Amino acid sequence: MNKDELTPGAPLNYEGVLDELTCSKWGKVLGYITKPMIKGALIPYSEVGVPVDIQVYTHENDPNIYKQRIYSLRNRKPIMFTSHMRRAKNGDVLEYVGMGLGMKLIVFEKETNLHFESDGYFWDIGFCRIPIPAIFTPGKTFLKHMNESPGRFSIRIEIVHPLLGTTFVQAGAFNEKAKSI
Repeated sequence: MNKDELTPGAPLNYEGVLDELTCSKWGKVLGYITKPMIKGALIPYSEVGVPVDIQVYTHENDPNIYKQRIYSLRNRKPIMFTSHMRRAKNGDVLEYVGMGLGMKLIVFEKETNLHFESDGYFWDIGFCRIPIPAIFTPGKTFLKHMNESPGRFSIRIEIVHPLLGTTFVQAGAFNEKAKSI
């Protein structure tokens, strides 16, 4: 998604269902440990058929693209998670998940699908960016975005830790919501 495709005050809204929302036992531990700091970034539950609403938006005079997700798990309060993406001065694509924590993303197209892969996590404390060793992260993030038809896409996200294996998976399909008049 390009910021030029978004208009401040005119968000893009999507609704869908995750056929797969899973975490390993280590993912569950990481999810609970990070919950107070970056609520919703690492969901420590496994469930199928999870309704999700996504809103993508920008603000006037702000270079960031915001993505808000609301997960409606059964028998739990909805989980809201907002991240923002921006291009660094050197051209890197960065996604921030909260408290200055973020990851550098490699973005590419393969077989007509859009792919995002993390290329290191960091803690940005304003005047400097501190790299976080891979062993102290949830793992390398792989996201595949597949356009199925106009206004419909599916995603698959996998986070794979170098020692603990796959810690988190999310997969499902989404439709663009009709714009209200």
